[in-house]
Amino acid sequence: MNALLLSPELFLREGGIARIMRLYLKALCEIAGTDGRIDSLVLNDEPGPEPRLARYTNGQLGEHIGCDRSKLGFIRHTLRLARRTDVVVCAHLHLLPIVWLACKLYPNLKYHLVAHGIEVWRPYTFLERRALLGAERILCVSEYTRRQMLRFCPALPLRRLIVLPNTLDPYFAPDLNDQTSKAPLGTPRILTVGRLSSDDTYKGFDTLIEAMPLIRQEYPAARLRIVGMGNDQPRLAALAARLGMTDAVDFTGAISDEALRAEYAACDLFALASRKEGFGLVFLEAMTYGKPCIGIRAGGAPEVVNDSVGQLVDYGNLTDLAAAVTDLMRHPRDSGVVRRHADTFAFTSFRHRLAAALT
Repeated sequence: MNALLLSPELFLREGGIARIMRLYLKALCEIAGTDGRIDSLVLNDEPGPEPRLARYTNGQLGEHIGCDRSKLGFIRHTLRLARRTDVVVCAHLHLLPIVWLACKLYPNLKYHLVAHGIEVWRPYTFLERRALLGAERILCVSEYTRRQMLRFCPALPLRRLIVLPNTLDPYFAPDLNDQTSKAPLGTPRILTVGRLSSDDTYKGFDTLIEAMPLIRQEYPAARLRIVGMGNDQPRLAALAARLGMTDAVDFTGAISDEALRAEYAACDLFALASRKEGFGLVFLEAMTYGKPCIGIRAGGAPEVVNDSVGQLVDYGNLTDLAAAVTDLMRHPRDSGVVRRHADTFAFTSFRHRLAAALT
């Protein structure tokens, strides 16, 4: 198989789409076959060597090009590389019209879209609709995303929309022999991870902060650790100060993978209060450490978090959010059960399902 992977980002930032598209690149390289070639074109990444690339590729990688945010360069390379490929895997709807254009030049070219979440939960432009209708497969990270796409484009053939859940990065596996000790009784450490952007307030970091006074009524020493950076951090920090929770909320900023592993190991439970999560890759990362998870009863989160591994609450319900923390502290989930649930999203299974979808 000769394939071209188009991504908005792979290594520039640590967002969920970038993380999962690295695993698409790894899977494509592994299923390409000895005579296959996988080219990788990235819109926003910088050109030049990337040390982490070797983790996600093998001898089947052809060209890997970072376009440094140049849309014209991205279009030019797409049209050039498409000429020598059989199939294109496109990582974002915004890039799909470019692939549709390439198919006008090369009619035998087939293409697939990876549909993550909110980027496809909306009405489509004329070009996006035309490009969607021409896709061979649309790989939806959750059943919820699949339903939303059918809602906004009922003309899409059902057989073309396949649910392919996200997967765990094999290189992010924890060292279970080096777990950080549990917090003292009555000192829950709550972890959340994500980009703190003013454009992404749906992520619900503010609701976690707002729930801390209620949580501290039950657990006076409880702490919330917020991992990530972005332009919304000053507002969130001001909110914590206004609520008198400055000493209860820690902002770590951007941290390395090693430091993130340590955060997962040290926490007692993980929470992501997002109301528009297509999947929630960070849930799986926390579960590999056996940590119970709190999610929102919305989007794709209910397809990842269930009662055996955590709890779901309604978005913005601070009372239920605090009650979920209390319940998970008083009735801990079995860490082995949590890890086995995460294992159902293992990379090997993902690779097999991707190979089947592309045939």
